[in-house]
Amino acid sequence: MPRDTDPRLLRAFAAVADELHFTRAAARLYVAQQALSRDIRRLEGVLGTELFVRTTRSVELTAAGKRLLPYARRVLEAHDDLIAVCSEAEADRPLLVDIGERVSTGNLVLEEARRIAPAAGPEFYASCHAGLTGAAADLLAGRLDVSFGRIAGLDPAVRARLSHLPVRYEPMAVVLPAAHRLAALPAVPLDALAGETVYAAAGNDATAEWTGLAEQLFAGRGIAVAPPLPPIRGRDEFTRVMGKLGRPILATSQFIEMPGTVLRPLTDPVPLSPVAMVWRRGIRHPGLGSLRTAAAALAAEHAWLVKPSGSWLPDADGAAMSR
Repeated sequence: MPRDTDPRLLRAFAAVADELHFTRAAARLYVAQQALSRDIRRLEGVLGTELFVRTTRSVELTAAGKRLLPYARRVLEAHDDLIAVCSEAEADRPLLVDIGERVSTGNLVLEEARRIAPAAGPEFYASCHAGLTGAAADLLAGRLDVSFGRIAGLDPAVRARLSHLPVRYEPMAVVLPAAHRLAALPAVPLDALAGETVYAAAGNDATAEWTGLAEQLFAGRGIAVAPPLPPIRGRDEFTRVMGKLGRPILATSQFIEMPGTVLRPLTDPVPLSPVAMVWRRGIRHPGLGSLRTAAAALAAEHAWLVKPSGSWLPDADGAAMSR
């Protein structure tokens, strides 16, 4: 490959490799499809080999394309790093951090980062998104810098543009109405929920990664995911609607207090919700280092990344968190 290959050509190649669809890749890069096709042909001409097999119905990587892809990603990541490190404005602005909820692992990491950051160091602004799927769109658009959640639940094309640091395996729990038949138990065996319909945010596109985890957990156990509801905004409205429905709610050990309910850990097995710190590739903000240090310190201090005996975790999540 020539030493002065335009990074734009590699970015076009990586986008098509992620999407395996020229129209979607062009939309992702905000270019016309004809321009994207020209860039791919130009790169193939430079390399002297075809990178994709194109038909009227599909796009697939050739063997040469598969060999090139990991190297192209490394070059693009280095290029993004170069742009970010040369931007003086990057260090002067606040780091925008989505913590999900005030009661959350993300908030614990943010509080620790603020504690350890130098007095004259970066400022952190917190926001609360409903889920990582929704936050990821803002990460890629530059409206957020960092979020927390289940990285394996994101679309592979989205994951490819993000970096992540495993932070915690959060034990999962269930919120029960105080009068529920299982509310008196100190912990709820998963199979005891057989026959129940459990709310897991189905229908909310912003939290698709959470609903996907619930579907895997409930599969074959006779537990139904509650049908979709319109997205519920705000703690008070969520509490009101859930109280009216009276259904169990799939949650984690870090969850908001809700009047008239009890929070009970799930057991046999202990299901885990993997939480990673997630940021878009290429940012080099000084606050990011403080957040990463805080996350690693808390994980070590509290053994957050130690899987308890008899725990449950989908294979994809274990692979995503093994870094």
